[in-house]
Amino acid sequence: MKSQPNQQEHRMKAVPVVIVLAAGAGTRFAGQSHKLAQSFGHSTVLGTTLAQVVASHLPAVVVTTRALREVAHGWVAAQDVIEVPEAGPGSPQLGMGYSIAAGVRARGDAPGWLVLPGDMPLVKASTLRAVAAALQHHPVAYAQHFGRRGHPVAFSGELFSELATLTGDEGARRIVARYPAAAVEVQDPGVLMDLDTQADLHRLRQAHDAPPAAVQQVSGS
Repeated sequence: MKSQPNQQEHRMKAVPVVIVLAAGAGTRFAGQSHKLAQSFGHSTVLGTTLAQVVASHLPAVVVTTRALREVAHGWVAAQDVIEVPEAGPGSPQLGMGYSIAAGVRARGDAPGWLVLPGDMPLVKASTLRAVAAALQHHPVAYAQHFGRRGHPVAFSGELFSELATLTGDEGARRIVARYPAAAVEVQDPGVLMDLDTQADLHRLRQAHDAPPAAVQQVSGS
């Protein structure tokens, strides 16, 4: 007699995968080490981002370079870390679009994907779940805070072919513009706060340590 599929396994197959982008060179950050490896809270910038992903209970892959692979290994299993070459002037095909495609191809059987930059450590687990839920009814969904578009941006499985062939640094903006997109309004200023410079790191640390009521002001929303 054929056994019935486990209900929990079925639910896991029905949820989208979070693709954490952690392969950028971070050239605007004037620090001795990569911006994602900077200390943040009780971990690093990337570690704090991944902690929220883990807390969301959504499956995830981290697309990163050899230099940051060990930072990612502290939070996800080895098979969930996708290593890509480091982008440079002589490799125009590399960049955000290339990383998204690598993550999508690695989990091509998923019903959808949430794209989350690794330098956004304040995005809440509840935000990830809310955007994931919107994919049940829309081909594209994204988080927004007080009407301002942020991350993550999510794509349904029907867009696999377009996502899997992305290259360069443009990301998926053209795909977002081509399909009806659902804006998921969240009480989460972190969806607007990324890290490019030392000043950004200082601002993110302030917001991380501030009472919830004060985060709004720090985020500049």
